[in-house]
Amino acid sequence: MEPTAHSQQNESTASSTETAEDLAFELNAAVRDNSIKGVLDLLERGADVNSKAGGGWTPLQSAVQANNEDLVWLLLDKGACPYARKDNGGTAFTEAAIVGNVNILELLLDHGLNINDHDNNGFTAFMEAAWYGREEALKFLYSKGANVNLRRAVSEERAKLHKGGATALMDACREGHFSAVKTLVQEMGADVNICDNRGRNALIHALKKGCAKESYKSAVSIGHFLLDCGVDVNRKDECGKTALILAVEMQSPDLVEALLEKGEIDIDDADEEGNTALMVAVEKNDCNIAKLLCEKGARTDDGNLIAVANRKRAHNMACLLRHYNAKFVPENPEDWEPKSKRWRDQLKNLYKIYRLMIGNLKIFQCIEQRIHNTSQGGIYLGLHSGTEVAVRISLSTEGDKEKRFFEQCCNCEHLMKLFSFEKARGYMYLCFPLWEKNLEEHLQEPEDQMDYKDGLRMIFQALRELHSLGFAHQDLHPRNFFIDLGGKIYLADFDNRRTLIEGKKELVNSDLEALGRLMLYVLTRGKKPLQQVSVEDLAADSPDYNEALDLVNSLVSHDERGLEGLSKHPFFWSKQTRFRFLKSIWNKIKVLHNEKDVFQGPNVAESFPYPWWTKEIDRMVLNIMEKPRKAKPYTNDVTDLLRLIRNLDEHPNIRISNRIGDHAEYFLKLFPALTIYVYNSLHQNPKYSHLADIQVPSL
Repeated sequence: MEPTAHSQQNESTASSTETAEDLAFELNAAVRDNSIKGVLDLLERGADVNSKAGGGWTPLQSAVQANNEDLVWLLLDKGACPYARKDNGGTAFTEAAIVGNVNILELLLDHGLNINDHDNNGFTAFMEAAWYGREEALKFLYSKGANVNLRRAVSEERAKLHKGGATALMDACREGHFSAVKTLVQEMGADVNICDNRGRNALIHALKKGCAKESYKSAVSIGHFLLDCGVDVNRKDECGKTALILAVEMQSPDLVEALLEKGEIDIDDADEEGNTALMVAVEKNDCNIAKLLCEKGARTDDGNLIAVANRKRAHNMACLLRHYNAKFVPENPEDWEPKSKRWRDQLKNLYKIYRLMIGNLKIFQCIEQRIHNTSQGGIYLGLHSGTEVAVRISLSTEGDKEKRFFEQCCNCEHLMKLFSFEKARGYMYLCFPLWEKNLEEHLQEPEDQMDYKDGLRMIFQALRELHSLGFAHQDLHPRNFFIDLGGKIYLADFDNRRTLIEGKKELVNSDLEALGRLMLYVLTRGKKPLQQVSVEDLAADSPDYNEALDLVNSLVSHDERGLEGLSKHPFFWSKQTRFRFLKSIWNKIKVLHNEKDVFQGPNVAESFPYPWWTKEIDRMVLNIMEKPRKAKPYTNDVTDLLRLIRNLDEHPNIRISNRIGDHAEYFLKLFPALTIYVYNSLHQNPKYSHLADIQVPSL
């Protein structure tokens, strides 16, 4: 805000020893002392009405925090900025919601504040009102258009840590404001089943603080209310604790019974440390809840419950457990070591903890065990009959479709294959061989030593295999290619983007274009995001530069050879294969009536890249090859260069070999664009395209 002439005059009359910082400090203190006279005096002496104190607090924000409406009016009248933010991004508007003053909220809204504006942590005024249980403020803000189901917005970095995403209802539940919770749900339609970025819903938030004495009563009341509203009882907190486990920790038998009566809960589900609800009850020596759980069918045959009861000298608990067939379980000294290096710690934890088996599968759905995110849900670590697997979970009907597709991949070398599956309680558990990294993660590692040509060979084959099954992938992103411990690459489609081709060439062409981008991404080692990489990023001094550039352009332009033909492209050839190809061409064309016609057909678009090759080659080599046999001089024509390569290699000369070393290395380095020029010239000339056929190793 620009200072007015009046303020400039006041500033000039202020004491010469008073700095702007001094005045700001005094103004803030006067506001916090609710001294209107002191505030007016300091403003007359030149204090900046928008100056900031510690934490970025402005006088207006301090006045709002003090709930002083008169000061708020005064400061706004003196030019206070209602949009100013503290260091944490909070405004006077969010402060007004915290104190619950509807008059101040309305006044600030009249100054143009956005009702859903949020601070750096994603808190809106509506969320703050819910957190502090300010019902009148909640009702006012809702009437003015506040989004009741808005989830807490956080930065991308914080979202990756699973922070944020909470709603006002979760805040009211967490802080135990039962009346506000009822208002949010019954009058404003708050969704009880929205989850935050850690997968927690309102019920989990309500029970998190329930163990504290001062929060117990409200947590129980909110819990019962949410159960009556149809809340999902199978959500977990960030430690894998279900609502049932949290209710047991609270030692609330009423809430435990209410949860069990829902009939939708897995009574034997465990947290990330392997503790079930019954184990928690035994640990807390709560016989009433333990008896209730046992009566409802909680398993007593795992978890060493008797040992825990004995350690606590809980004789009655031990008797209760034995009545329900619990046995003492000796400690297992076995030290199991997983094969996976990346997932070692998570797998060892999974191996140690108690989990109810799903057929032959042991799995724990928690963030720590989640290894991949998809639009269809997470993929988790698992142990199937002791084998390390990656597990995709879906409803049985959807899982059956997925299973049928993956069964088609059983004979494919580079498509993700199904290892095994299990069905339980309406869900399908698809198990896949465990991978170490996806392609995106692998290329981001500084120690990446991937043979890019070999990697692309596997990627090309994977897409060929998928097309042969009649599907286009439609999402060829590096995160959809997975690399196992041996370095083998597999293509997966966990987001279900694949589409039946059914004669639609545009779907195949779309995959080819995406493959071209992916190829550039691999060749540039993932230094740029997939959608930003271009041919300009290729290293021009790479020995495969010309072949790579041609292959990418062929993919993007939907070359008629298709993926099958392009899989035999010279890019994939070794140096010796390329040199052998160049030698063989002269042998094939020398018997023609006019060998030069091969490279001068009407469809040959490229011009010979080395029109003065005789000046580029080592002069001694050319002299030796021409003089002894008094052979026809070599001209700058491409056919003569091929004749020289063939003659030199078929009739080796020790002086030349000593001079240039390995023939293939020398010629391919001196004429790096020769192979692709000859190859394309033949393919573009229908009369001679068959001459380009060469036996190369299968992809």
